[in-house]
Amino acid sequence: MLMRKSELPTPALVVDLDIMETNIAAMQAAVTAAGKVLRPHAKAHKRAAIARKQVEAGAVGMCVATLAEMDLMVSAGIGVLLTTPVAARVKTDRVAELAGRGDVSVVVDHPMQVEFYANSAERAGVQLNVLVDLDIGDHRTGVPCDERAVELAMAIDASPHLRFGGLQAYSVSGSHTVGHTERLTHSTAALAQAVSIQRELLARGLRATRLTGGSTGTWDIDITIPELTEMQAGSYPLMDAAYGKIGGVPFAVAMHVMATVISVSHKDRVTVDAGFKAFATDRPFGPEAVGLDGARWQWAGDEHGFLFADALPALGEQLAFVVPHCDPTVNLHEKMYACRGKFVAEVWTR
Repeated sequence: MLMRKSELPTPALVVDLDIMETNIAAMQAAVTAAGKVLRPHAKAHKRAAIARKQVEAGAVGMCVATLAEMDLMVSAGIGVLLTTPVAARVKTDRVAELAGRGDVSVVVDHPMQVEFYANSAERAGVQLNVLVDLDIGDHRTGVPCDERAVELAMAIDASPHLRFGGLQAYSVSGSHTVGHTERLTHSTAALAQAVSIQRELLARGLRATRLTGGSTGTWDIDITIPELTEMQAGSYPLMDAAYGKIGGVPFAVAMHVMATVISVSHKDRVTVDAGFKAFATDRPFGPEAVGLDGARWQWAGDEHGFLFADALPALGEQLAFVVPHCDPTVNLHEKMYACRGKFVAEVWTR
């Protein structure tokens, strides 16, 4: 007998399969119609089951942020792009080993990383696909869009154990810029820096046609940029409160954290059994209660949260919350309950 969603032990991370699959289909259709390919970012959900749905819908593979995510996806038979540079031989050796088992690409932003990867690829007996990670404004990772980027690409191309695979250009600040017009201006300007490097490399005879980047926040902007060939949007299957606040992102919220009212001792508030350990806390706002008009959230500890509202829920009532930020919230939960309607269809673990 199928378990009802209302019977789950809370706090519980739940996903509405119908909504998620609609989101996946909508993004894939839009990217395909624009003549691009979609390589969604698995860091948003960290689940091979969701990645398979994305690939079955038409995605060419997945992006990953960590070696643990790379291990998971390669083990599931899914090709990956590691979007984070690494700077340790133990990691480049592991990447090269995985490249012998599946379709693996990586990024670099420093000549030493090229050397690390070349040595690891030689020892593993593989030719590794390496992209240049460009800094287009965030100053987080990436080589600046100047001659240093060109030299890095040429160093990759000169190695017999590496294959120059193109350019990565991701703007995290563009993804969360409030207002569609403002995001359009921000993302267009950011990616224009990458396009200038792409043109320079093409003029020098390098195969720089692959330009990968983009995000859920800027998806409809980035697919109109001719030079961008591959979209990296990650949050669109699940969504969160942060994307709801920036405006103009059409994908529906498919993921919630379910919590239960466990204390009603005070007239102005109730306490639920979900706190810092159930929700990401990196945003300046907390989770949003679904269907409770005017409710205000307040953190109350590791395992607790306060809800203030004119009409308070009853003791034992189960509530759904839109999470502040989907990626780090997913990271807090070992299990993800995939539901259709009122019933749990599958339970996904890491």
